[in-house]
Amino acid sequence: MRHAARSLAALLLALAALCGCSHAPSGTPAGAAPHRAAILLRGLGAEPDSLDPQKARSVEAQRVLRDICEGLTTLDKSGGVAPGIAERWQVSPDGKTYTFTLRHDARWSDGEPVVAADFVAGLRRLVDPATGSQHAEVVDVIENASAIVAGREPPESLGVSAPDPYTVIIRLRGPAPYLPALLSDPSTCPVNPVTLVNDGDAYARPGNLPSDGAFVLTQWVHGSYIYLTRNPYYWNNAATRLDGVKYLITSDENAELTLYRAGQLDITDVIPRSQYGWIRSHLGDQLHITPELGVYFYGFNLERAPFENDGKLRRALSMVIDREKLTRLVLRTGELPAYGWVPPGVDDYTPQSPGYRSLPMAQRIAEARRLYAQAGYSAAKPLRFGLRYNAGEVHAELAIAIASMWRQTLGARVTLRAEDSQSLMQDIDRGNVQMFRSSWIGDYNDAYTFAQYFKSDFGINLTHYDNPVYDHLLDRAAAEADPAKRRALLEQAERVMLRDQPVIPIYFYASKHLVKPRVEGWYNNIMNVTYSKDLGLRGEAP
Repeated sequence: MRHAARSLAALLLALAALCGCSHAPSGTPAGAAPHRAAILLRGLGAEPDSLDPQKARSVEAQRVLRDICEGLTTLDKSGGVAPGIAERWQVSPDGKTYTFTLRHDARWSDGEPVVAADFVAGLRRLVDPATGSQHAEVVDVIENASAIVAGREPPESLGVSAPDPYTVIIRLRGPAPYLPALLSDPSTCPVNPVTLVNDGDAYARPGNLPSDGAFVLTQWVHGSYIYLTRNPYYWNNAATRLDGVKYLITSDENAELTLYRAGQLDITDVIPRSQYGWIRSHLGDQLHITPELGVYFYGFNLERAPFENDGKLRRALSMVIDREKLTRLVLRTGELPAYGWVPPGVDDYTPQSPGYRSLPMAQRIAEARRLYAQAGYSAAKPLRFGLRYNAGEVHAELAIAIASMWRQTLGARVTLRAEDSQSLMQDIDRGNVQMFRSSWIGDYNDAYTFAQYFKSDFGINLTHYDNPVYDHLLDRAAAEADPAKRRALLEQAERVMLRDQPVIPIYFYASKHLVKPRVEGWYNNIMNVTYSKDLGLRGEAP
């Protein structure tokens, strides 16, 4: 009955939105004049890999999921943690037990209550090896999580319990002051166990995926758009100002700008750097640029030649990249050169960087050539390898510029190949790459969300970096209650990783959006999270 009711509700919402009328969840007075549906048009970028909360891993997927599902917590407009389905929480004196109290008015999109057992089911599903979630280790601080992911313990042993329908208790293996912020991540969202059993592999499809957030997944036309409609059962539906959200899928930044100028987009995902000057001159009042907790990098496949056992070669390639020139001449829109891994702006942390950062470029090149020669390469025997990146203007421009730097300074020959995001991710997963372009966006404002990426058992450690010293430092940091000692351990871990050079950090992100004047309520923050539920369209309020 829950499944049938939810599907019918989703269908009615979809038909209402597509016919241009609004769905009035609280009841429309008889004889009231219908209004034009308030549909927000947002640029999404590339196609999401999935919209299953526990399985999705791309930035694009996370953006859509934040509109569909709500965790125990959420983020406020400044990017800090705020109540979500849990209206409050408390922590034990030792920092190892959190008790979350749920709202009694939280509902799924079929009208059924969201209860504590749904969060327990979601977290167990996240760490269950049968799910195959590459985000599973995100919650490794929860008691028994790592043992479950490794298959040594059953999912039921996870340190999460529901003593009553409105209380969730989470037990940790060590203090984790970032836990409330972590629980705003979509991977920790609840699941409806009945729906999951009924729908199986089709759980995350339109019409099936249950929502406890402000919007419901109604359509997904692959390669074109994703359509969300307002969830009338959302606990704070009275504050929602939109009837729906249409996410347009395009990896072409210039095409996105064209859609924006033609009035077919209200908010862009990015802006084309080649037109930054024109945008500043003509659309400057609509341009929003803000530092973001994210790093753009090139990853080495450490399980395949020529990089698997050659740290000196990896270091040489990193040393000769002139990041200042790239940010000044290629990027040009507020990005910062990245030599280390953890971005500036992370709470209670001093970003680390390799020693060669302070050397003049000529000295760096000389040292890189020495390392290159030690690795067995020369003008007569140049290094040859392939660099793969997802299609997009900025990715292509950076790849061409960096490949040119490698050739001019070291004589390395690089084959460049652009492909769609999903194909690239599949090739990385299969190990069919030598070097690849990727990025890491912090799940919460704490250095651990960046440090965790290189743990040997972390599912999204795409380079397969494995250093027992590094893992041990992170384990110690996770168990350390003293903030200063914890910070020192994480900073030491970053220095260890940078000496091994499993990746080449290129730049730290800045979010860049064009926002139409008709959009009301827009805000910027370091997490680059702006919930659609907080926005409205001038003159088109539901």
